[in-house]
Amino acid sequence: MKALTWQNTKKVEVIEVPDPVIEKPTDVVIRITSAAICGSDLHLYNVMGPFLAKNDVLGHENMGIVEQVGAAVTTLSVGDRVVIPFVIACGDCFMCNQGLTTQCETTQNRDSGTGASLYGFSELYGSVPGGQAERLRVPFADFNAVKVGADLPDERYLFLSDILPTAWQGVQYADVPAGGTLAVIGLGPVGQFASRIGRHLGFRVLGVDPVPERREMAARHGVEVFDLDDDIVAMLRATTDGRGPDSVVDAVGMEAHGNPAAAFTQYAAGLLPDAVAKKVFTTVGVDRLAALHMALDLVRRGGTVSVSGVYSGVADPMPLMNMFDKQIQLRMGQCNVQRWVGDLLPLVEDPTDPLGVMDLVTHRVPLDRAPEMYETFSAKDDGCIKVVLTP
Repeated sequence: MKALTWQNTKKVEVIEVPDPVIEKPTDVVIRITSAAICGSDLHLYNVMGPFLAKNDVLGHENMGIVEQVGAAVTTLSVGDRVVIPFVIACGDCFMCNQGLTTQCETTQNRDSGTGASLYGFSELYGSVPGGQAERLRVPFADFNAVKVGADLPDERYLFLSDILPTAWQGVQYADVPAGGTLAVIGLGPVGQFASRIGRHLGFRVLGVDPVPERREMAARHGVEVFDLDDDIVAMLRATTDGRGPDSVVDAVGMEAHGNPAAAFTQYAAGLLPDAVAKKVFTTVGVDRLAALHMALDLVRRGGTVSVSGVYSGVADPMPLMNMFDKQIQLRMGQCNVQRWVGDLLPLVEDPTDPLGVMDLVTHRVPLDRAPEMYETFSAKDDGCIKVVLTP
């Protein structure tokens, strides 16, 4: 089959790879109908090369049609249309029963000290082949394949795989008080959905992003939008009685604008021999923290900062004195997708499309054009906000 594969830092290719097969009786194999490029994929593309192997298949936002069914699968049949949460979890362990599927004790990667396995996301998370391909094997399929209806377009359901529940969890973790104000830093796909979810839940939402097309999209959904400039914290405080917003979602992560020294360090580390680079990343690695530090500065005293953007540094400096003094609550983590799908499925099927899932995709292209779209998405060129690939 054809699949999008990692080749080197900033280099991906569509090549022929072996078709997936049923490996365990709890597996299914699906034919991919839509696969999206996620901002997290760009971390692999730009930074995390030392944890990838040549020809690793990328992609963790996937949906399709069931083609093969393992003997122990009880809830799925050939021909079912399914969306696949990016988290691979068993559904039966202690952590899964707490709703913490990203910490699944069955698929946890103990050798690397990380949580549950993820599709297409490096050796840190199990080296499981991803779904930017023609087919995908789905382990523990009864728990990890969400059956959906046949009538609505893929875009109604596709984002249940990751970015929509990621945004939902981010807003839930932000603990915005009734009638309160939520600021969202970064209006990429997760930030778009986080801001719309905030509006849907009745909050005032302030969105910050340096890209005009992203601000324009958010404004269509009732978000008060602001450019990223040197006065942004003072400006947002001025709009909130001088206090700052009640809650802030950081929807940017480790590749934030700003801190060119950290940016160069990330890039340079990625060019080192793998064994050396891994040691750098896991002992002295740092992130670009402009977005997170802005969130901590911006939020009002006693407020909450929720981190949805991915970070990978282990030696990141944090303003702990100010955090303690301001009595800031800080929540974060990979999204426990399966926990939130039940809340979100009625919203994506609602004819009024309250979260605007049909107003996100800017580029839908064949799988063969994926390398080009990685470059475009990474550079934020051509008004690119969200890319969907069609195998």
